[in-house]
Parts: sequence; structure tokens; C-alpha cells
Amino acid sequence: MGPALLFCPADRPERFAKAAERADAVILDLEDAVAPGDKPAAREALIASGLDPDRTIVRLNAASTHDFTFDVEALRDTQYRTVMLAKAEGAADLWSLNRFRVIALCETALGVLNASAMAAEPNVVALMWGAEDLVASLGGLSSRNDDGGYRHVALHARSQVLLAAGAAGKQSIDSVYVDISDLDGLAEESRDAVASGFGAKACIHPSQVAVIREAYLPSAGDIAQARELLEEASHQGGVFQFRGRMVDGPILRHAEQVLARAERYRAGSES
Repeated sequence: MGPALLFCPADRPERFAKAAERADAVILDLEDAVAPGDKPAAREALIASGLDPDRTIVRLNAASTHDFTFDVEALRDTQYRTVMLAKAEGAADLWSLNRFRVIALCETALGVLNASAMAAEPNVVALMWGAEDLVASLGGLSSRNDDGGYRHVALHARSQVLLAAGAAGKQSIDSVYVDISDLDGLAEESRDAVASGFGAKACIHPSQVAVIREAYLPSAGDIAQARELLEEASHQGGVFQFRGRMVDGPILRHAEQVLARAERYRAGSES
């Protein structure tokens, strides 16, 4: 699965195929994107859909809600087995989903604090964090400063979820960028997600997909330099200098990761 995960309201079936074509995976959203009165129709649309199960994620309502039970019942009539649990707050929230591959969405204060415990659950394949719901759960007003950068509390949560996922050997997914028109800001944030170690980034509009893919696919120059560095390392022993820079084990692993990303994401960028 590639790096750009596109949310699509589950009550808009006319958008399903297009979202799946545009992105590396589509997230059919039964939660915030669907008004309460439209959730039954959204579940019917989910059941009637026929997207590729390997490239489809279903976002469920929080485990504490009545809608969660109805969501899980609807899933039994589909081939979809990867779910994103909204407002996941602890390991117990995940136990009724042990037949599914679960992305635990940490978007409340309690969810962020319990990220490590959720990452350790065997049915959890990834953690994602959410900025706006998190700040709302704290009684705040906005996750970002006037310059568009995250406030300290949001950055702390982002780092905590990333570290919890990494410590458990699970994938991490960066939060959405809600300013659809600001593609430059999205590009900058996506590059930071790559450099920090997030395996993917979620998005809310098709126009954001290409920007995320470009950030994750290394440039030709990055690939060439990584290959040259690893080639030089094969003739060296221990620490050495390359283009005026000290090179040791971690730097070599960075180069290996550049080549791994190039291989992994090339197909997605060409589609």
C-alpha cells in the first residue's frame, strides 16, 4: 500500500471508485464525514460497494458509541478486513475487532497517552493521530498557530504516536492537512512526515494525493547519492567520510531506507 490514504464519506457511493483510482488506498468514512441521520444509508452503501479489499480501509465510529455495533455488523456483509477505529482510547476498545486489521486512531488525550498499549495489541497494524479532535478533547480551539504550524501540544501528540508505533514495529500514519488549497504547506508537512518516519499520510481531497506521493518518492538525486554511499561503504571498514560528511551505521540505514522507499512507492507514482 502506498503513502497517500484518501478519506471518502461512506454515504457518497458515487465517489468511491474515483477515490480508489486516485489514491493508494481509500478510507470509507462512517464517522465524522457522515451526519448522524445518514449513517444507516452509509452502511448500506458500504455493503453494496465492491472496492479492492487490499486497498480499502473502513473508518468506524468510536467503540463507546451505538453506531460502532452497527458498523461492525455491516462489515460482516463485506470483504473489507482493514478498519480504522476512530477515537481509540485503550486496548479494550480493540478486543471486539480481533477479526480485523486495525488502525488505531489516537485523537483524544486518553488515546494519545495509551498509544503504546494499543500498538502492542496483535490485531493493530498501524497507529494514526488526529489533531483537531485531540485539541477539542482538551477544550482547545485550534491545533495550529497563525503561521500554520502545529501548536506544541499537537507536536507532542504526533511524536508520541510515532514513537509508540515504531517501538511496537507497527506503521505510523500522519494526520490530514485540512487547508486544501495550501499545497505548499502540505508538501512541507509531508516531507517532514517522511523524514520523521511516518509510513503514510492521510488526506481529504484528491488534489493532495500527488503532493504526498511526491514527498515520499525519493528524487533521482537522492537515489543516486544513496547508491553511491552504499557502494563506497562496501569498500570501507567502520566509520568513514563521504563528501565531507562522517558516515556510520545510522547514516547507512538512512540510505538503505531511501532505496527501499524508491522501490516501494515507484509504482504508485506512475499510476
